[in-house]
Amino acid sequence: MNNIFEAPFVREMCHITANMYRMGWDERNGGNISWILEPEAVEQYLDPSHVLRTLPLSFDASALAGRYFIVTGTGRYFRNVERCPQDNMGVIRIAEDGKSYDILWGFENGGRPTSELPTHLMNHIARLAVDPAHRVVMHCHPANTLAMTYVHDLDDRAFTKTLWQMCTECIVVFPEGVSVLPWMVCGTNAIGEATAEKIRDTRVVLWAAHGIFGTGRDMDEAFGLIETVEKAAEIYIKIMNTPWKQSITDAELAALCEEFKLTPHEGYLDL
Repeated sequence: MNNIFEAPFVREMCHITANMYRMGWDERNGGNISWILEPEAVEQYLDPSHVLRTLPLSFDASALAGRYFIVTGTGRYFRNVERCPQDNMGVIRIAEDGKSYDILWGFENGGRPTSELPTHLMNHIARLAVDPAHRVVMHCHPANTLAMTYVHDLDDRAFTKTLWQMCTECIVVFPEGVSVLPWMVCGTNAIGEATAEKIRDTRVVLWAAHGIFGTGRDMDEAFGLIETVEKAAEIYIKIMNTPWKQSITDAELAALCEEFKLTPHEGYLDL
């Protein structure tokens, strides 16, 4: 077996968690990431028959039976992942009946996957149903996005339109828009189900007064989505109480979509 610490998926998780911590998105033990791994990638570094622990799941994840994931740990700090990956994250495999998962590596010293694991898995199922190339779910707490959920209407269309108007690249990066959930108790199946319902249509779901769920085909896509939403939210927070002399019009947003051959969320532009 090759050295697991040299595995590209371990190195990438170390890099992305450190970067998210430096961005200020993941204070203390806030935030979590899960990434679907291909069997051939895992089996270069781990013996799939060597199971460290088996833990139950609180919902039926049989749609992901046999899938491998690398996942951050519950109660663990992103700032520590790079320094001690084996304590702060791990590799799991979903059981064939979808009722449990095996830990194959990591989560040492009593660790276990994020408390949001059911939400992550529900959202992987939802995204895979509409995009078989989907691989990553990323959750974090960017300050400006959170602030915006306190002062802005939480309607999906209204929130999306404001973000699109803040920065030219926004409609190019997320033409389908964003979805928003009202405040809910985190770590529950209920918030996972509500998020999964919306994430079928938008790769980004905002949790009011809590954070953001971003998804993608790889780490760059998920990170870039969150990064773009957060920049737009920052601009909005900076200018919301000042008079606006101009903005990006719906006609201009439509022109961007035409230029980049994109389809904006139906009914969001007034043309």
